[in-house]
Amino acid sequence: MSAKLLSALALGLFVATGVFAGEGAVATSKKKAKAPAKVTGAASPRKTAVYSASSRKAVAAAAGVKATKASAAGSDQWQATKRLAVASGAAFVVEQGGSEPIFQKNSDAVVPIASITKLMTAMVVLDAVPSLQETITITDEDVDYLRGSRSRLRVGAELTREDALLVALMSSENRASNALGRHYPGGLPAFVAAMNRKAAELGMYHTRFEEPTGLSSNNVSTAQDLARMVAAAHRYPLIREFSTTPEATVTVSGRPLAYNNTNQLVKSASWDIGLSKTGFIHEAGKCLVMQAWVADKPVVIVLLDSAGKLTRIGDANRIKRWMESTQASAAKGRSA
Repeated sequence: MSAKLLSALALGLFVATGVFAGEGAVATSKKKAKAPAKVTGAASPRKTAVYSASSRKAVAAAAGVKATKASAAGSDQWQATKRLAVASGAAFVVEQGGSEPIFQKNSDAVVPIASITKLMTAMVVLDAVPSLQETITITDEDVDYLRGSRSRLRVGAELTREDALLVALMSSENRASNALGRHYPGGLPAFVAAMNRKAAELGMYHTRFEEPTGLSSNNVSTAQDLARMVAAAHRYPLIREFSTTPEATVTVSGRPLAYNNTNQLVKSASWDIGLSKTGFIHEAGKCLVMQAWVADKPVVIVLLDSAGKLTRIGDANRIKRWMESTQASAAKGRSA
């Protein structure tokens, strides 16, 4: 077990007892449309046509998918197979709407979550039902003086709230994320309070937010808690759309600026991803959360504390192959 996770497990004891104070077109979906997910927050009139393909991904929102005896039996099926090895320090895979994990590893360790934070940022922004076409301005308050991370949004840059939300989710733009929090009614203190309040409402009892970007290592959670957050975020049409956009060009201070998605899997024809978010700071390692269709099931995948550039991607692919192989073996056994 990594040193970070050993420290995290100790930190989890503090959090549990209340002592802790403390990163264009949408990929074509291969799945047939299911029952629409619950719509939360305002949809974007301008983006509707651009992201129409993602409407096919409005499937099996957590509120609309119920755990059944069949899904419980399916969980037993996964557990009965040979052991799956993932390199990420913590992992959690669960059928969306289900309660029994398909796979877990150190899933209750309280660890920094980096830019996975931005999913909560997006939910809190949309819950306020703001004008998405309102212009927000990047100021010196949005500059990262903690880590010195780079940004293409200069101080004084202007963009719509909608585009700030898009680049925050798709490209993990830190200045855009912080500016979204600053423009919340009551400013950043009220915004952070709303983030923690929503976490509690979602049952994320081992989660704490200190700011809206994830640059602070005091933004902490567990893989299990984050699975709840991903399922909740999947209910928001714009979060599904923006987080799975492979690339897009936004207008910043009247000039076009091109951005790409930080998760290369959204461009993969072998994946059907309904929501995605990456994250990285040194204390958190590389992180990845997704909602996706795997082995004909809507699942939530959480991977935290990955080392190396491609470890989280490799782990996601290993999970996918393992589930598909297990499903094929089970089908072969039934037909024998």
